[in-house]
Order: sequence, then C-alpha cells, then structure tokens
Amino acid sequence: MSPGVRPVVLEAGPCRLSALIAQPQGAPRATVVAVHGGGMRAGYFDGQAHPDVSLLALGAALGYTVVAVDRPGYGLSASQLPYGQDLSEQSALLGTALAHLAGRYPTGAGVFLVAHSFGGKLALTYAAAQDGRDGLEAGAPPLLGMDVSGCGRDYAVDTGDLRDPHRHGHWKRNWGALRFYPPNTFRDAAALVAPMPVRERAEAAHWPASFAAAAARVPVPVRLTFAERELWWRHSEEDLAELAGLFTASPFVTVDRQPEAGHNISLGWAARAYHLRALAFLEECLARAGAPA
Repeated sequence: MSPGVRPVVLEAGPCRLSALIAQPQGAPRATVVAVHGGGMRAGYFDGQAHPDVSLLALGAALGYTVVAVDRPGYGLSASQLPYGQDLSEQSALLGTALAHLAGRYPTGAGVFLVAHSFGGKLALTYAAAQDGRDGLEAGAPPLLGMDVSGCGRDYAVDTGDLRDPHRHGHWKRNWGALRFYPPNTFRDAAALVAPMPVRERAEAAHWPASFAAAAARVPVPVRLTFAERELWWRHSEEDLAELAGLFTASPFVTVDRQPEAGHNISLGWAARAYHLRALAFLEECLARAGAPA
C-alpha cells in the first residue's frame, strides 16, 4: 500500500467488506468511493508500480477521504459469497457499507463514485436507486456524482467472450499497449487479480438492457471516461452521443476520452491525469451542491 493508505473493514449487513482508506489532513471536503472492475480488487486504485498511479494517495493529498472497496464476492466477503451477487444485491450492500462508513469517519459534503468496468455497472445501479432511495440504507451519505471508466452500453466483443475476462486472448483488451504502463506493473498487478464470481459473469451478458434502464434513473451528474485504446466497448462518436442521451434524469453528463491509455486506466501512466480529471469533475459537483471551497 502507498504511504497513508491502510486497510479497513466495512460492515454491510450480513457481510463484511474489505477496503482501503486514505484520509486527508483535517476534515475531508468529500469522500471518493472507488469501485473496482470484474476480476480485480480494491488495490486497483492504489497501484504500486509508480507513486503517481495511486488514486488513494492523490485524493487524500487534495483534501478528500478516498475509500476503495472490495465489491461483494471479492476480498473478505469471497468466502461468504463464493458465487457473488447480482447488481441489485451488490447495490444494497454498498449502501449499507457506506452508511457504516459515514458512522465511523467524516465524509464531508457526500460521496463521489469513481468506478471502473464492472464496478461502473454497480455505480450506475446504485445511483439509479437514488432517485427515490428505494431500498437504500438509512444513513448512507448523499451521492454527489460519479466518474465511470471502461464501461459503456454495447460490447465490442461477442457476449460469449465475457465469461472469462482474464484468459490469455483478452490481454490486449484489458491492457492495450505495453508503453501505457510503468515498469513492474504486471508483476505488481498479479496480486490484484481475483476470480470473477459466477453470478457476476452470468449477469454481464444482460448489461446493454440494464444500462438503458439504470441511466434513465440516475439523478446526479455523470462523467463517462473511455480510454483511447478501449477494446471492450463500442465508443464511436455516435455511440457516445447516444449514451449521453440516455441519462435523462441527470443534471449534466460529460463524456471524455483519456489519451495514451488502455482499459485499465488507473494502473497506467495516464492514471494521474485521469484521476485529476475525475476529481475536477467532483469539484464541479461540489460547486453545484453549494459546498464551500
């Protein structure tokens, strides 16, 4: 872990979720909750190949509490949920975990989600429930907005290829070019890889319809980020315009591309630029919410 980053455990009803936390000096302006993708762990957001890669270290230095959580079925909860959970179940547990987080640590003006790949599916599902807070845990801090990277609506691959995202043939889809990453990235990343639960893999094929339904309900600002060499999703200019148009309840939507990056943006040389852009979007959300500078 990076300096200032430490492990914590979040109570989520019947489950306990492992997580990493970094806190600023003094009270946080807001709390960034980072949600990893399929087959990864929370450490995705605390890359060790270079000091500039860690979102946790950067966010804490800029005045935010940053929490990267192992989604249900990963980390501490893997033994209790060996088959994982569907997105609605994960959303409910995430709300309970965030309520527990708010009871233990100051969260500032609220929570901003930074989510990657399958974690983006969870973030959008969780945000969609915010329109009426249906089934969400009382005490969960308000959601300010989100940045979702590496997650669109329509796959650029056959859905049969989604069953094992880490098989050898998918290396280029996950990473892109070698030059995008600091030396030792792939050695260090081996510790971040985890089995993708069965229920999660099965649900992936149904995502295109689920995306449209969730997007229409998201009531907070949204930023969608696609790597320049994103190979899992369709992201032509026409695709991105259509995606943005689906967020009919959101006050504003931004779609951006991250140059010199592959799917796993937060582990590459582009990580710092991407994280700064995501946090700049959080600043816009805080201004909209009337939070003091």
